[in-house]
Amino acid sequence: MTEIANDPIRQALAEKPDGILEAVAEAHGVSLQAVLDRLPDGAAIRAPGRLFEEIWNDLTGWGEIMFIVHTRDGVFECKGSLPPGTFGRGSFNIHGDSPIGGHLRADRCRFVYFVDRPFFGRRSCSVQFVNEDGGVMFKVFVGRNADRSLKEDQVARFEALCDRYRAAADEAA
Repeated sequence: MTEIANDPIRQALAEKPDGILEAVAEAHGVSLQAVLDRLPDGAAIRAPGRLFEEIWNDLTGWGEIMFIVHTRDGVFECKGSLPPGTFGRGSFNIHGDSPIGGHLRADRCRFVYFVDRPFFGRRSCSVQFVNEDGGVMFKVFVGRNADRSLKEDQVARFEALCDRYRAAADEAA
């Protein structure tokens, strides 16, 4: 409890555990990574950014997800399947039969977080790619069914990734 009392970010997260993490970061003048690192135990599993391609490749098999880019100026949301990518000309290039496409600076990915936490009263599971500056490059959310429940097959894949990278982090510690 002392840990929360001495940390205003943890206090904010405890007071509103299902709020917008970017708002917490902005209110406290810290990066989103600083907020992710202060989530309650088990809510965020961190993997090294060098695993970008390995994790991306797993995500391409999930089916329709929600791809989000959240900046101070807006939130871009796109539903679709993640297409495979290849490295070339300094970028990780994604093209395919999906509304999601473009060129990513994978070399700037420092960490990948697997985040499992409430969001406005509902469970939310996401994979968040964090850059060298501690900002989130983009997020991939487990998709939802028409009734707003999480897609069970994607939750199973998400949890399998969490278990894999939790075990790797435990071994490295």
